[in-house]
Amino acid sequence: MICAMDLDDYLARHAGQDEVLARIDRETKAMPYAGMQTSPDQAALLALLVRLSGARTAIEIGTFTGYGAVCIARGLPADGRLTIFEVSDEYAGIARRNLDAAGELDKVTFVMGPATEHLADLDTVDFAYVDADKDAYPAYYDALVPKLAPRGLLLLDNMLRGGRVLDPQDESTRVTAALNDRIAADERVDSLLLGVRDGLTIVTPRAA
Repeated sequence: MICAMDLDDYLARHAGQDEVLARIDRETKAMPYAGMQTSPDQAALLALLVRLSGARTAIEIGTFTGYGAVCIARGLPADGRLTIFEVSDEYAGIARRNLDAAGELDKVTFVMGPATEHLADLDTVDFAYVDADKDAYPAYYDALVPKLAPRGLLLLDNMLRGGRVLDPQDESTRVTAALNDRIAADERVDSLLLGVRDGLTIVTPRAA
């Protein structure tokens, strides 16, 4: 029988996980709420999409220990910029140390506090990754879609909520299910909800 932990290790080994990322992974798994970390394979997908899209400006809403942030930053060019929105001083401090260890801190700016208070101030965004307060996802979506560059990408994590979106029994899951329906019907964008991990939605502006 295949063990889920063994499969996770297999995916990590095939996701280009180096010593820095492996250390972040180990240390994060020993922390409370370790499940909030972006998985190695999904983080590698972020880096690949950043690189393929030619993004120069990126944002991350909710960084936890910075695993995904390291991968996003690595996908950016040397003069690229990643802005991280985080509400926890503790997590921001951990992420900052991990980005420094990965040699990517020079690309990164941290903005502390709720992202909804700052998104209106953004210029055009090439790449955005949202993995934070699920109830605020509709507000993030509404703020970010108008900011996306013509070939920009918006990625939203945890859009399946452990499969509970099929029959939402709580308000938070109903918010996610309603947003899934709204994104699918949004004529401004092309989108795809992937069954990667807990559901990853990819959104890009629709060509005129």
